Amino acid sequence: MAITRSQLLKELEPGLNALFGMEYDRYDNEHTEIFDTESSDRAFEEEVMLSGFGQAPVKGEGAAITYDTAGEAFTARYTHETIALAFAITEEAVEDNLYDKLSSRYTRALARSMSNTKQVKGAATLNNAFSSSYLGGDGVCLVSNAHTTTGGGNWSNTLATAADLNETSLEQALIDIAAFIDERGLKIALRGMKLILPPALQFTAERILKSEQRVSTADNDINAIKSGGYMPQGFAINHFLTDPDAWFVKTDAPNGLKHFVRSPLKTAMEGDFETGNVRYKARERYSFGWSDPRAIYGSPGA
Repeated sequence: MAITRSQLLKELEPGLNALFGMEYDRYDNEHTEIFDTESSDRAFEEEVMLSGFGQAPVKGEGAAITYDTAGEAFTARYTHETIALAFAITEEAVEDNLYDKLSSRYTRALARSMSNTKQVKGAATLNNAFSSSYLGGDGVCLVSNAHTTTGGGNWSNTLATAADLNETSLEQALIDIAAFIDERGLKIALRGMKLILPPALQFTAERILKSEQRVSTADNDINAIKSGGYMPQGFAINHFLTDPDAWFVKTDAPNGLKHFVRSPLKTAMEGDFETGNVRYKARERYSFGWSDPRAIYGSPGA
């Protein structure tokens, strides 16, 4: 359905002082603080977690050497979605507008809608991080205390007891990240790099990460997180996170949270010969997800 003059009555009247409602600033590309972006040339992408070898045993004198096996642990699939939106304006509405070009104003609104959708879909990966309805390649949700390994046993990327963001819980998160293991149970050298937070926690993070002394204590102890540089990339606020208590630590694990771009944003415009309407559309294809859950650590809050 095209936008007609009846929907733009005030815009067609002389004496109008201002048009407003579509000039707000927008939160743009906050997903880049969470995801590594790669390009894709197929309908979906798959990434396979490989299992290496276990700990090397002692070989007795004259005894045969021990052989180990390696293989595939699990597969993560990214299925691209097509995101598209369009609008049309009647020929008469374009002709009779007195103030500015309708097309330029509404194409800006179209771009804002496309951008908002991308941010919502990107944040959904963390918004659903604790939900059993959204499982990764290893069969559990992104943040879980029951991630499996091919070598047997589980590992966790969440606190033993869920807690709000504070100095103690963040220190425990960094300790846990340093103890992460690979698929065969070997310890791996990972560290927390950046906090990913909803707006409600930005002031808490500012105090925890930037105070010279410990927060909310009369002791004169130094702020160990700040002085030791244990969160080198600071924190990033994502305005599309829906839980005001949930917080996440992004680690330096490779091949973690990814955003695949199958087809970048494209816009098009055409006129309809029969009606004279002018039509505008925007379209892109992408996917968000995760391969290695070791790339994130999280807590839903207390």
